[in-house]
Amino acid sequence: MDYHNPVLLQEAVGGLNIKPDGIYVDVTFGGGGHSREILTRLNDQGRLFGFDQDPDAQQNIIDDVRFTLIPENFRYIKRFLRFHGCKKVDGILGDFGVSSHQFDVAERGFSTRFESDLDMRMNQNDALSAYNVVNDYEEEDLRRVFHQYGELRNAPKLARTILQERQVAPIKTSEQLKKILAAFLPKHREHKILAQIYQAIRIEVNQEIEVLKEFLLQTEQLLDTGGRISLISYHSLEDRLVKRYVRNGLFEGEPEKDMYGNFEVPFKKVGKLITPSKEEIKINNRARSAKLRIAEKV
Repeated sequence: MDYHNPVLLQEAVGGLNIKPDGIYVDVTFGGGGHSREILTRLNDQGRLFGFDQDPDAQQNIIDDVRFTLIPENFRYIKRFLRFHGCKKVDGILGDFGVSSHQFDVAERGFSTRFESDLDMRMNQNDALSAYNVVNDYEEEDLRRVFHQYGELRNAPKLARTILQERQVAPIKTSEQLKKILAAFLPKHREHKILAQIYQAIRIEVNQEIEVLKEFLLQTEQLLDTGGRISLISYHSLEDRLVKRYVRNGLFEGEPEKDMYGNFEVPFKKVGKLITPSKEEIKINNRARSAKLRIAEKV
């Protein structure tokens, strides 16, 4: 499988402050780039667990007795680590979003560059695909998807147009979808708007926001005191959740204060927001929108 360079490799792995005999988790295994770097920093007593629900990624398994690949969605991190006899870990790394491989394989339907069936499933065994969202969702639900996950102001018009067109015939391919929505894709902004539309459908198909929230809430329980999370986001919806959770352990509102008037929070921020260098972006264009946040369990 052709997987591109891992994003912010040294920064993300370095942020974990790895103990050679510690236990670590890479919840977005993909091509295994981050995992391989973590293994170089572990001794014979160290352990690494990888999570990936995509069968393509599972073919990249690392042949190392210290490594275990768990072929599941990382929303179930606590359950499956316990199944493997692990209740506490020293660090968790996450590189969210779509992998370069998923973007580059036309038939997966993630990229606006290719003609393909409407799919966008990260786990190819899931029942819900982009086809179902586009053809089966009620107008109100389509409007919610485009507004909430694509941050598109004209979400009502997009939803209404899709609804009208699919009554004539099912919308099966990316090219059909583009033609149907052509009136909303002015030449100078076509790629940006199309990317927002694809992002919205993809997030809905894979429940990415719900998955991220469920995962983040479990990190507090899984990490030992002093353990770290090192998390890479690619769009504002993800980064906003990560930023708020790192800051106060919540997604909304403010945390409670203790008897001394101090906020009770599960993490302390480590360093500032990290973004890729110009050199890395030049080598790996996928890195251009990456944001890395690191925090330590208190």
